[in-house]
Amino acid sequence: MIRPLRILVVDDDPAMVGAITALVGTEGHQVITAYDGLTAVRRFREEHPDLVLLDLAMPGPDGFTVAGQIRSAGGAPIIVVSGESSEAAKVKALGIGADDYLVKPFGRAELLARIAAVMRRVGRVESGDLGGPATFDRLSLDPGRHEARVGDALLTLTPTEYRLLESLVRAGGDLVPHLRLARAGWPAEADPDLLWLKPHLARLRSKLTDAGGPTITAIRGVGYRVEPSTG
Repeated sequence: MIRPLRILVVDDDPAMVGAITALVGTEGHQVITAYDGLTAVRRFREEHPDLVLLDLAMPGPDGFTVAGQIRSAGGAPIIVVSGESSEAAKVKALGIGADDYLVKPFGRAELLARIAAVMRRVGRVESGDLGGPATFDRLSLDPGRHEARVGDALLTLTPTEYRLLESLVRAGGDLVPHLRLARAGWPAEADPDLLWLKPHLARLRSKLTDAGGPTITAIRGVGYRVEPSTG
């Protein structure tokens, strides 16, 4: 069982907010509520929740906009909880920083399992996968703290971005094939969509570049590798 969490639930339907509150409350989690996009961003900045459960359709800024603003403000995992089941919506949500996507309606067991899986990915240390600290160029990774730094500068990464970066760094500059990288980024998915890689890696590449870190290079149709910065 994971430790009790502070969960921001964002949905314009009070009945859905109440249902989610009841479901996660059975595990001892505390719920912070927001019924529109503006309130969601404000409460995220004020309350610093451990996790966000986010609907897409709501008054004011929609869930896609809110996810982007939350992602720029902090690294808490985001699970989209939406009645929209199209592939396009899922790809867009994951592309702007969501860590998982849960389609309504859902049951208690699935919701709790998704929450547990995302939180395990945030703080897990598995000796068979992660090993000890790793470095590449000016970049250093600390798996125990789930942190990445360029020099002394701490990078603000989502859990998915951290896993992708770690897979690339541990390859030591060798090519990481698309499928292997996708499985590293989304370990809970049996068959992760390779389309998810491009937007996540573009955002990760931008963060590394801004910090003066190594570069992520795409090898068309094959995979990605990390290369030393040229600056």
